[in-house]
Amino acid sequence: MEYHVIIPAAGQGTRMKAGKNKQFILLNDKPVIIHTLSIFEKADNCAGVIIVCNKAEKQQIQDLIIEYNITKVKAIVSGGKERQNSVWNGLKALQDITNSTLVLVHDGARPFVTQSMLNNLVQVAERNGAATVAVPVKDTIKRVKDHAVIETLERSSLWAIQTPQAFHMPLLFSAHQQAEDTNYVGTDDASLVEKLGQAVKIVEGDYRNIKLTTPEDMLYANAILAEW
Repeated sequence: MEYHVIIPAAGQGTRMKAGKNKQFILLNDKPVIIHTLSIFEKADNCAGVIIVCNKAEKQQIQDLIIEYNITKVKAIVSGGKERQNSVWNGLKALQDITNSTLVLVHDGARPFVTQSMLNNLVQVAERNGAATVAVPVKDTIKRVKDHAVIETLERSSLWAIQTPQAFHMPLLFSAHQQAEDTNYVGTDDASLVEKLGQAVKIVEGDYRNIKLTTPEDMLYANAILAEW
């Protein structure tokens, strides 16, 4: 099934301590955002990409798209105060240019999603309306308050949520509209859909599908690239 993807890339990534947006950090001599865009450039079912970025970085993004011959970017949209606001801006821009029924949301700083993962996610979302990539939690998770353990959570039911996340476009639009109207801020797009009472299906992902957040993540990213 054909889909479009919104890529939020407006965050400045202060935890990375790189002195610049982490999207522009080089991985194997290529910016992180280009690694991510290249995944969707190669995806047969991807009909287009909306990038949401800092207004001041639009030209830099545009220059990279031209330099690396990325052809599927349909619009570069200014981001909002929070990631949720940025996705909402991207979703409204997407609605103006397509009547596509399926939309994916994927972090710009998550450059290791695979084509098989995309295909599985799209199939599940097409059938069920909403789906997200995730992996089972490996570590024991404890709920803590004031540095004291309150309880140990049952690990077998816990999953670490990743992106991409995929939705029927009218469903995601309604979820964001409700969040906007009620001033609700969720932890991800799936949580906004859950707030509507819609079930979100899990598609098992890959532990290598990391989001680059801290300097330590770059060490792991280079190790992944070495075997990619």
